[in-house]
Amino acid sequence: MTSILSENKTNENRSADYVDNFFKEHKIGQILAKSNFNKQKGFPCKELLQFLVTLVFLGKNLYRYLDINTGTAPFQKDTVYRFLNDCHYNWRKFLLFLSSQIIRSRIVPLTDEKRVNVFIIDDSLFSRSRSKSVELLARVFDHVERKYDRGFRMLTLGWSDGNTFLPLAFSLLSSAKKSNRLCGMDESSIDKRTNGYQLRKEAIRKSTDVLLDLLKDARAYMVPASYILFDSWFAFPAVIRKIREQKLHTICMLKSMPTVYYDYQGQKLTLNKLYATVRKKRGRAKILASVTVGIGQLEDGEQVSAKIVFVRDRRTKKKWLALLTTDTELPDDEVVRIYGKRWSIEVFFKMSKSYLKLAKEFQGRSYDSMVASTAIVFIRYIMLSLESRNGEDMRTIGQLFYICCDELHDISLVEALQKLLSLLEQFLNEELQLAEDEIRRLMDYFIDNLPSFFKDRLAVCYCES
Repeated sequence: MTSILSENKTNENRSADYVDNFFKEHKIGQILAKSNFNKQKGFPCKELLQFLVTLVFLGKNLYRYLDINTGTAPFQKDTVYRFLNDCHYNWRKFLLFLSSQIIRSRIVPLTDEKRVNVFIIDDSLFSRSRSKSVELLARVFDHVERKYDRGFRMLTLGWSDGNTFLPLAFSLLSSAKKSNRLCGMDESSIDKRTNGYQLRKEAIRKSTDVLLDLLKDARAYMVPASYILFDSWFAFPAVIRKIREQKLHTICMLKSMPTVYYDYQGQKLTLNKLYATVRKKRGRAKILASVTVGIGQLEDGEQVSAKIVFVRDRRTKKKWLALLTTDTELPDDEVVRIYGKRWSIEVFFKMSKSYLKLAKEFQGRSYDSMVASTAIVFIRYIMLSLESRNGEDMRTIGQLFYICCDELHDISLVEALQKLLSLLEQFLNEELQLAEDEIRRLMDYFIDNLPSFFKDRLAVCYCES
């Protein structure tokens, strides 16, 4: 038993040292001071934040940690919740400052100038399904379960270069419809001049309006990006035009809506009618067609053109998907490749909910406490994302590797399939203990049934290995 306790204590110390080094290296104390984090009484904000960030790496929640360390814990429960409930702290400014600093000083210098960096925006359910009296609690639609649930829509803006994803900012949206809000705003206990009150007012605005504000804030911090990626939930011509007014190009998925029209050869067509009108490529081409359309004009009267690329749906060969970009000079295959970077935000949502305790660690009832707990989860992900980058890109170690090594590049689909093929072969050999001839026969059968585009390339790579 003594050795087990000693090992656990060693792991705890290692986690605490890692978080401490991160806070020192990135000067978190200075960023907190610039973001209006001022100690009212008791412990400094930096110590409280560092303690809360470390908790998940110890495998304990706040209650469990304080229960085990009764009398020796650095903080009491009231101290922690007083920190989480403070409405004066500017968590958005803190996250933007931290992420933009890491991007500009640690990631961009290690990438080529031609590399495509992107903003990614999406929303996910912030569930509080068992709560009844949480401030601004609302009925929100869960697109995964296809049903309404109690909670918030966590609208998130992130940045990616194709390898590393960093969250920049977020907004916990309640509902713009008063009928969908189960609890109102506690206006009696909050100063309307504070940052907390401004976030509450933002929470009852439309998501498309908040999206534009988040994007404007990120650009104010000089975060480098050429495109913004999002799915069909935000793909409205009015939103795309407003993004274009911020001198940023869009790449997004489209869905056919009967009230959304595109200007093509003097006609206003829905997406379905537009697809029926354009000429499609024959054969088994991945990209079926592309066409340039008009989506309205800016406030100064300038017409906005966009390219729509129709792609074969890999799930159902008879169906198609449509991608839109306002960069009409971008090649069709580049539109598809760049949009593939949007998947990194889905990985971020999964990681945050499954491993970093999003919406599960603290059960506060105030809106400020939920914003604070969400920001803490984002800080944890930033730490892990940066550590993953340091482990993969050897040039982060020193100038020697920067000179001798190539930059990390976007993984191609063929490379991804090749890696999956190697893992499958390893599994058949080690776990199922099949003979080499049987493994070779199974792999040949798998490759022979792939489309010819992949089959020729994978066959060469597999034979060489």
